[in-house]
Amino acid sequence: MTSSVTTTETTTRSRGRPREFDIEAVLDKAIAVFTDKGYYGTSINDLGAALELTAGSIYKAFDDKRSLFIAALERYIALRTERLQQALKPAKTGRERVRALLALYASSSHDAEGRRGCLIISSAVELSLSDPDIATRVAQSLDIHEKRLSLFIRQGQEDGSIPAHVDAPATARLLLCVLQGMRVIGKTGRSKREMNGLIDHALKLLG
Repeated sequence: MTSSVTTTETTTRSRGRPREFDIEAVLDKAIAVFTDKGYYGTSINDLGAALELTAGSIYKAFDDKRSLFIAALERYIALRTERLQQALKPAKTGRERVRALLALYASSSHDAEGRRGCLIISSAVELSLSDPDIATRVAQSLDIHEKRLSLFIRQGQEDGSIPAHVDAPATARLLLCVLQGMRVIGKTGRSKREMNGLIDHALKLLG
C-alpha cells in the first residue's frame, strides 16, 4: 500500500512542512541516486533534483541525508525481498530454490541494471568502517541471505535434490560470495549470456 507525506495549506504553512508526495516513489528515486553516486558522492542538491523536492522538504521529511539513505536502504531490501519471493514461487525443491536465487541475481547483474550495481554491496564497501549502524544493517541483510541459502540446501537434502554430504552452512556462505560477486562484476558491463552462464556452474557446488 502506498504511503505519503501530507500537509494542509492552512494549519501547517507557518511550520514549513513539505508538500504532499508519495514517499515510496521518493525512496525509489533516492535508491537510484545513492546507487549511482554512492553515499558520500551524493549531495542534497543531487537528491533534490532527482526527487523533485527542495532541500527544505527533504530535511523536514527525513531530518538529514543519512536518515534518507537509511530509509532508501530499507526500501531497497524490502523490494529485493519481494522480488525474491516472486521468483521462488515456481520452485518445488531446494535445488530449484537455489537456482531461482542464482537466476534472480544473474538477471540483475547485466546491462544497465548490472552497471548500476547493488546498494547493499556499495554500502558495505563505502560505509562499513565509517558508519557502524549502517554496517550492521548491511551485515544483517547478508546474514539473512546466507541463512536462506543454508535452508534451501537442507530442504534439498530432505527432498533428495541435493546430496546429503554437502556441508549446508559452508556451501551457503560460498554461494553468497558467488551471488554478491555477480553484482560486483555486473558493474563492469557483463552481458546477459555471461551472467546466466554462471548459474549451472554455481549449482555444481551442490553436487
